[in-house]
Amino acid sequence: MQREVGSFPLAPSVRARLIAAGFHTVQDVVDVRASDLAREAGISEEDAVKVLQILRREKQSSTSTTMKHTALALLEQEQAEASIVTFCSALDDILGGGVPLTKVTEICGPPGVGKTQLCMQLAVDVQIPECFGGVDGESVYIDTENSFRVERLVEIANACVLHCNLITQAHKQDDQKIAMQRFTLNNILSHMYYFSCHNYAELLAQILVLPDFMAQHSKVVLTNQMTTRIGSSESLLVPALGESWGHAATNRIILQWEHLQRFAALHKSSSQKDITVQFQITSKGFRDVQAVEPETSSPKSEMNPRKRPREYDKEHQP
Repeated sequence: MQREVGSFPLAPSVRARLIAAGFHTVQDVVDVRASDLAREAGISEEDAVKVLQILRREKQSSTSTTMKHTALALLEQEQAEASIVTFCSALDDILGGGVPLTKVTEICGPPGVGKTQLCMQLAVDVQIPECFGGVDGESVYIDTENSFRVERLVEIANACVLHCNLITQAHKQDDQKIAMQRFTLNNILSHMYYFSCHNYAELLAQILVLPDFMAQHSKVVLTNQMTTRIGSSESLLVPALGESWGHAATNRIILQWEHLQRFAALHKSSSQKDITVQFQITSKGFRDVQAVEPETSSPKSEMNPRKRPREYDKEHQP
């Protein structure tokens, strides 16, 4: 039996308008868009977003199935989970193979340090075919700062495609040749879903519909700006969303400047120790800091750092 709208902790005026408009049960509401709900019930769009959040959360909890696992099963499941490589092998190593799927990874840091660059890199790298050690996935990019630049994404994607082409030419494996027929710039761009949110209400509305979208497209990474916390004796650069948000992420990567050099610090992880590594932003994307290799160096056939740690990117920087 469907739970009635009147039993939810909604503002009395909002509850009354919903019922008057014919929205009596959870099922009457959850499949309606926020803008339509606001119009039909005569409430603000922000109130409609809040209503949908509360009611959809109830629907999800009522239909979920509780599963029991042994500790061994959980360990095996975690070890089997794939990761997205960043093309910076130092960062991939401290993350245990790359940015993990099915977990929330927060990337924070001051403006200009490389958060957007890393997110664009991940949006491309998540699409690397499995025969190259990738996960053959898709990506959602929610932009709240108008910092996304498609021209820059094209540079990063072209570099990734070139790298995979070099591997294919070097090893001439049939599965890689077949994969490269569809691993193209246009295909990468067509499997990256971009959403621009200009205000708080638009962001809430986008997050609200994201679970339905993610049922078919299942990889997302979050970023967080840094802000200055003023203390009695010193000022500190801290993540802007505060301590409460920090508990929501499984991994927190803090990108920071130090003497004009870029560093990535793994500040929080459920399975890896805290450590800091150096990285750089090149014309081709997010990369290790190292000497330029000769043009004749041969690329490795494996790109998955779980299989061949450090090797896939050190002999040939795409």
